[in-house]
Amino acid sequence: MTALSSLARVDTAEAFPVSRPGGRPATIAIYMHDLSGGGVERQSLALATELQMLGFDITMVLHQMRGELREQLSPHLRTVDLASSRTIRDIPRLAGFLSREKPDVLLANVDHNNVAALLAKAMAASRTKVVICQHNPISADFYQGLSWTYRGIPAAYRAASPLIARAVGVSRGITRELEAIAHLPAAKLVTINNPVIGPDFAFRSGEPVSHPWLEERAAPVFVCAGRLVPQKDHQNLLHALALHRQHAQSRLLLLGTGPLRESLEALAAELGIADAVMFLGFQDNPLPWFRRADAFVLSSRSEGFGNVLVESLWCGTPVIATDCPHGPSEILDGGRFGVLVPPNNPAALAAAMDETASMRKRFPPTLLKARAAEFTNSACAARYAAVFRSIVPRLQENAA
Repeated sequence: MTALSSLARVDTAEAFPVSRPGGRPATIAIYMHDLSGGGVERQSLALATELQMLGFDITMVLHQMRGELREQLSPHLRTVDLASSRTIRDIPRLAGFLSREKPDVLLANVDHNNVAALLAKAMAASRTKVVICQHNPISADFYQGLSWTYRGIPAAYRAASPLIARAVGVSRGITRELEAIAHLPAAKLVTINNPVIGPDFAFRSGEPVSHPWLEERAAPVFVCAGRLVPQKDHQNLLHALALHRQHAQSRLLLLGTGPLRESLEALAAELGIADAVMFLGFQDNPLPWFRRADAFVLSSRSEGFGNVLVESLWCGTPVIATDCPHGPSEILDGGRFGVLVPPNNPAALAAAMDETASMRKRFPPTLLKARAAEFTNSACAARYAAVFRSIVPRLQENAA
């Protein structure tokens, strides 16, 4: 296959010398778009590390070797760079990888990459078991305003159902959508919450961070972190802040990059709150910002899960979140561990922000940290390991 000759490989180091009883290590390829600083990318790297510790031979397969997290790649993690210009061009190169290396499992992540993985399996006539992980909702409401190719995702999943060994939803709501909208068989569906809390969290959250607003403490400081894209609905947050500031002097620190930054800065100026909003861009370690905030605010229209909410809880910081599909309510247990407000409702969000002073008593740090501890990297990896063993016959034999 000509794609083989164009397949670029980057072997960062020899894999860990892992072994499993009864045979060679189970080989798992994790396929995703790149190493941008988003939640999917962070969790995939964390999952890869945890799976290595469980004895799996892991290879990261990337559409392109790029992104802020590239410097965080472990020297013990083997990486393959497909070096494609478009996701559709990943398909023959990924098929070549499957034909040559024959991994036991290919774990794909997110929409188009999931479809590409399934098509690559078909092209290669590969025996590799493909597990797709859905991080975003697949409802028409979520895809509104996005490319037409997103609207075809549920149909693509339905057509490729025979090629899917398992479909993972990162929340119960996502899993329900995979059954109700994509019509995937219930027997192939499993819910596995994202890996969020790692062994380095205590160190990372305790690192120092400095900002004049955090030092002055003249008024409450809210923090929000996420890509500056329509899904996160920062417009809602800015409108809410403008309402809240009619009787308070609170400020907002926005962490993240994205195509809407310029328009959001213009909106803040239009609302008269430009001096109360600071756009901080990508932060390699957002945890100290969460720790020092008076409250974390999530204003999304939809969330597959909501890693930043778990991170904030672990830092002991109260959370205000929109009760959007699907993750926030699951993480906050319907409001037991944080405040939930309707999506796209600046007045309701502003009213919740008005109650910041009392939130520390209502949601003490010990309560929040205990909840966050339920979403550890190791717990997530154990769930994935169980899925892999259930679909790869030789792993079942080894376990027996």
